Amino acid sequence: MMSVVHRLTAGWLVDHLSFINQCGYEVCDSFAYSGGVSLSTSVNSIGDCRATSTFAATSSSRDGTTPGIGDTIETEGETARKRYVFREEFFDISKPHIAAAPEKQLWQGCPEVSLTEVTANNNRGEHREGTKSAIGDSVASARKKRKRKCVFNQGELDALEYHSKVRKLIWEGTLCLVQEGLKSGFLYRATAELSCRENVVPGPVGCGLAELCEMAKQLPAVNESDHQVVHLLDDEISIPEQDLLSCVTENSSSSAKIVVLMGQKYLVPPKSSFLLSDISCLQPLLNYKKKYDVIVIDPPWENKSVKRSNRYSYLSSWQIKQIPVPALAAPNCLVVTWVTNRQKHLRFVKDELYPHWSVKTLAEWHWVKITRAGEFVLPLDSLHKKPYEVLVLGRVQGDVEEALRKSEDVLPIPEHKLIVSIPCSLHSHKPPLTAVLAEFIKPDVECLELFARNLQPGWTSWGNEVLKFQHVDYFTLLQNEN
Repeated sequence: MMSVVHRLTAGWLVDHLSFINQCGYEVCDSFAYSGGVSLSTSVNSIGDCRATSTFAATSSSRDGTTPGIGDTIETEGETARKRYVFREEFFDISKPHIAAAPEKQLWQGCPEVSLTEVTANNNRGEHREGTKSAIGDSVASARKKRKRKCVFNQGELDALEYHSKVRKLIWEGTLCLVQEGLKSGFLYRATAELSCRENVVPGPVGCGLAELCEMAKQLPAVNESDHQVVHLLDDEISIPEQDLLSCVTENSSSSAKIVVLMGQKYLVPPKSSFLLSDISCLQPLLNYKKKYDVIVIDPPWENKSVKRSNRYSYLSSWQIKQIPVPALAAPNCLVVTWVTNRQKHLRFVKDELYPHWSVKTLAEWHWVKITRAGEFVLPLDSLHKKPYEVLVLGRVQGDVEEALRKSEDVLPIPEHKLIVSIPCSLHSHKPPLTAVLAEFIKPDVECLELFARNLQPGWTSWGNEVLKFQHVDYFTLLQNEN
């Protein structure tokens, strides 16, 4: 399954929406009876999942005639077929979240950064008016907004210093990938019609998964000797909450399934498995006894915004270190950690977390977020938020012979690459890494995502919101013509 639209030396232009829809969510109700009761529900994979991604995502019906989620389409004696596609409005990012001045748009040249000037002015406790640097402009506006003198704290200075080091790589690499996207038609310049549209940020679907995980702590402790290790999805669509929370749920078939949890429907892609639990209930994942060649981690980092919003719980650095990555990792396992732009977190991963797990840091990559027109979603030199996030890649150190054997026929990890994509408007829905990591790992390896909020074919996923973006409300139901 591929999601790469263009691949250049700098990195990849990725189509996240196409990746989701290529998982293939075609529902076949093989026992449809009058009255609309379906007894058996599964989801067949559409086409060849290994096919190269096309960026023309399947359009959803907009005429209002689309049946409701879960409706039976066919009548008695016929096979009901229903196809789900991810709602494309979640990727309808047509203009920047904060508009930059025209001369700072991506395709119109690269304003220079003057970190030295910012630092010097910071030491004086003030900033010269009329500065020509992009960072200087941002500082001036930040000064007015915050109603304080422009004195940077150490964290802000560290962020500025890091940004000055990676800025040129991000700018030039993104520019090359955007130009390819514009040439091929995957990206297109904003028109009058587009520029008038607001970015759609729909309200959240109330799933209550994290609350369910809290309730699960009241269940009896999992005992390896007397409890099943894996729950295989058969034709039933309803799963007892205790089974779901106390062992790994696995869909080993080549078709996907719909499961019902607390009255809510979730789509489970083929060849996927998951554990819904929080960090205090990881034992079922260890009982699963799989060793993973790729482990992707998206920790809920602590920050002021998260504390204020109460949007999701966060973990301290100490808690993150307790994650049993060494027990889950195969020899020479590739570990990829998503890091916010706080230098404190980046240093922690490289200097404390990875050494604690016996992981050697190999590279820092960046995910760059752009609009459909190829602009950064935020000004590149914004002081508040950046249009990019960091991925730290490393390998578990261990048996030398085993590591050499596993590294045969795969490329070494490059020190820097860009993953450029139109982001999902849903909070923390990260782009898929399956295709971009493919050339650096052997085929058909075991892959694990920790703190996941969605599922992928061929992956095991864990988190207290692991089914969140699999909820049917995030998908549109289309009727096939048969």
